[in-house]
Amino acid sequence: MSIDKDEQLERFEARQNTPEKQWKITDEDWRNREKWDAYEGAVNDMLQYTNTDFAPWNIVESNCKLYARTKTLSTVVDAIRKRV
Repeated sequence: MSIDKDEQLERFEARQNTPEKQWKITDEDWRNREKWDAYEGAVNDMLQYTNTDFAPWNIVESNCKLYARTKTLSTVVDAIRKRV
């Protein structure tokens, strides 16, 4: 699942400002957000070095939750069809 930095900030702020969702956001989330660039580099390395034909990575663009869920389901269904 992949969201951009602006979308993550919007989601974090929404959680922090919504009383029934405040439990979902912690100081650690904010601390980790400060490391965005390092994490992004690590993710890119992981994708490059561990992607295989047998076990490929599929990046799911997730700024839009509905799109992300639809793409995830489609990707799983397609993978099952190819192997059945």
